[in-house]
Amino acid sequence: MAKVIEGLYYSESHEYVRVEGDFGFIGITDYAQNALGNVVYVDMPDVDDEVEAGEEFGAVESVKAASDLYSPVSGTVVEVNEALDDQPELINQDAFENWIIKVELSDKTELDNLMDAQAYAAFCEK
Repeated sequence: MAKVIEGLYYSESHEYVRVEGDFGFIGITDYAQNALGNVVYVDMPDVDDEVEAGEEFGAVESVKAASDLYSPVSGTVVEVNEALDDQPELINQDAFENWIIKVELSDKTELDNLMDAQAYAAFCEK
C-alpha cells in the first residue's frame, strides 16, 4: 500500500498539494512514484510561469515510462525544486518531502475539488 499523508490535497492524476498560507507545494504521490519506478528526469516550468488547475505543467521520466504532470491548482510558480535537476531519484526516496514546484495560489476554492487523504487512499485501491 502506498503512503498517504493526512492534511494534503490529492488529484486523480496522482499529484498532491501541501498548502502553507498562500502557497502550495506540488509533487507526485508515493503511489505515482511507485508506479513509475526509478525517476531519471523531472521537467519543471520556470519561475513566474502560470499554472492552471488540470493543465499540464511538466513531466516525470523514469526508466520505464514518462508521465505528464498536471497541476491540481492554479497559481504562479514562485520556486522549483532545483535539487531534482541533479537528483531526480529524490522523488523515489520520499515523494512527499521532495515537492516539484511551489506556487502562489490564485484561487483557494479549487482545493475543494481535490481529495483528502482518506478519499485518495480509497481511490488508489480501486
